[in-house]
Amino acid sequence: MTAGAFEAATGDGPAPGAPEGRRDAEVRVAFEGLMQIRRLTNTRAEDPQAVPAAWEVKQVVRSVALVLEAAGIPASAVDADGARTATGYRVEAGERPGTARVQWLGPPGGGAAHEEQEALTRCADELGRLGWTALLYRGPRRRRFLEVEPPAAGRAR
Repeated sequence: MTAGAFEAATGDGPAPGAPEGRRDAEVRVAFEGLMQIRRLTNTRAEDPQAVPAAWEVKQVVRSVALVLEAAGIPASAVDADGARTATGYRVEAGERPGTARVQWLGPPGGGAAHEEQEALTRCADELGRLGWTALLYRGPRRRRFLEVEPPAAGRAR
């Protein structure tokens, strides 16, 4: 990626460095671009904007992170030592190719575990609205997470 290029917040980096108003504008432009890609490439879909484009399916972590950030859901963040500094979503590659895993994480003692079901349900709703399949599971230590994948038709592309 080139220097200065937009990257959606995955929750594994520092909090976005741009001032809030500027970051909001960057996210809005990136999301509008994503919707344009859908309109131009999903020509066989009844509602082209309601189905992930092939480009998204190939970059599922970036695509899922952009959907969540554009919905106004906060991303987690870490400092230079890797310690969590903010509560929010974290998107990483899933166990299976073409999938993503979304967790709700925060600083120790910050209450993220108590918020995770409601927060992940909101994430799943936003992703589902845009054509992703998001299933809520319990993992180690009974912490919840989402497994996100494109709809069945999108996996065959």
